[in-house]
Amino acid sequence: MRVAFVGKGGSGKTTLSSLFARYTARAGGPVVAIDADINQHLGLALGLSPARLPAPLGAGITAIKDYLRGDNPRIPSAAAMVKTTPPGSGSRLITIDDPYFTRHHTTTLPELGGLALMITGPFNEDDLGVACYHSKVGAVELYLNHLIDGPGEHVIVDMTAGGDSFASGMFTRFDMTYLVAEPTRQGIGVYHQYAEHARDYQVPLAVIGNKIHTPEDVDFLRRHVGDALLVTLPHSPAIRAMEQGHPFTLDDLEPQGHHALAILKDHLDATPKDWAKFGRQTIEFHTRNAHAWANRATGQDLLQQIDHDFVYGRRPTLATG
Repeated sequence: MRVAFVGKGGSGKTTLSSLFARYTARAGGPVVAIDADINQHLGLALGLSPARLPAPLGAGITAIKDYLRGDNPRIPSAAAMVKTTPPGSGSRLITIDDPYFTRHHTTTLPELGGLALMITGPFNEDDLGVACYHSKVGAVELYLNHLIDGPGEHVIVDMTAGGDSFASGMFTRFDMTYLVAEPTRQGIGVYHQYAEHARDYQVPLAVIGNKIHTPEDVDFLRRHVGDALLVTLPHSPAIRAMEQGHPFTLDDLEPQGHHALAILKDHLDATPKDWAKFGRQTIEFHTRNAHAWANRATGQDLLQQIDHDFVYGRRPTLATG
């Protein structure tokens, strides 16, 4: 199952992403956490020093494209492949433990139940004025487009803040989206913006009320988001200590936090996976991008990359590298 954590900047989505990644890894089964936020803090929230961070996906985008296009005759080169390019016959479909990504772009954390971390990489000085951060996030979109995840497997993505998540079709690449909202007008404003877009594309969306201090905070959220409010988390001294750099394990988390994480996992695992919708939307966003900019950028008709006979969701039967 794939889940995105979104929300207003400062809402706590990175912290919640890290806690949920820890929790699902402890529960068993493969877990990959991906930092796709322009502010690269997920590794820090998981307790990693900068020296332990993996090689960024964004820095290896050309090699990733070459790997994923495999022997697909519709994609003659990495230069012809854009972030929305869909898989087709001959493409290299990958599993959550794919050896290429494990070897080149993953840090595995045995102290966190074998949790694997991937990062897009920071927006650095060389990018200023000449690059868009979505060029880095495109590596994550390609990864998700070619990933065939199975039961008991979890991919957890910390997305960019606010409505910026809608700058690409990646917001449709998930089985569930958890929006982290503080009980403020700004917090519920981001929810309404996200809910409108999510509704248009049948994106399952649930709200995590965060930084709750009083019952009135819960009432405020319930008035504004209704039944979308799945769970709330009170102010947590353990989480605050973690954010201040103190050593942290899940055993330090208060019972309310454990209960909330259990609800999130049960809710995600009960969500049906819809490969047919995934395929339709992959093609839809590739078509839109081709017309909007990608045909012009590549000098090719990228609609020819669409393999209408391709069936999404089939596990690869051959070794992937």
